[in-house]
Amino acid sequence: MLHRTALVTVLAVLFYFSTGFRVARARRTYGVPAPAIAGNPDFERVFRVQMNTLEWMPIFLPLLWLFAYYVGDTGAAVLGVVWIAGRIVYMIGYAKAAESRGPGFGIQAIVCVILLIGAVAGIASALTHGN
Repeated sequence: MLHRTALVTVLAVLFYFSTGFRVARARRTYGVPAPAIAGNPDFERVFRVQMNTLEWMPIFLPLLWLFAYYVGDTGAAVLGVVWIAGRIVYMIGYAKAAESRGPGFGIQAIVCVILLIGAVAGIASALTHGN
């Protein structure tokens, strides 16, 4: 069973929900009514954190689960927690200034590359060894 990966998946979804709450609060704070997504740079950065997280979820989640299945639950869960931490660093940096988003983006992107490499290697090994 892949309980650790399941828990990290729930944490990632909760993080995504939290970005939605931050956008709703930023709308009120900066006076940007729905459906507008522009008008105040501070709001736009909060909004972009949510959208960028949404853009990465379909990359991260399948890779997380493939890695968990073919490589291991604990390793996937640890990498998943690092991905979430990277997203938090991204969110904090981007809230300050767009130029500050790089470190968090880099962390989560590197995690996805590691998950991809592990998943591909695990799949190749399974195909080669008939598992």
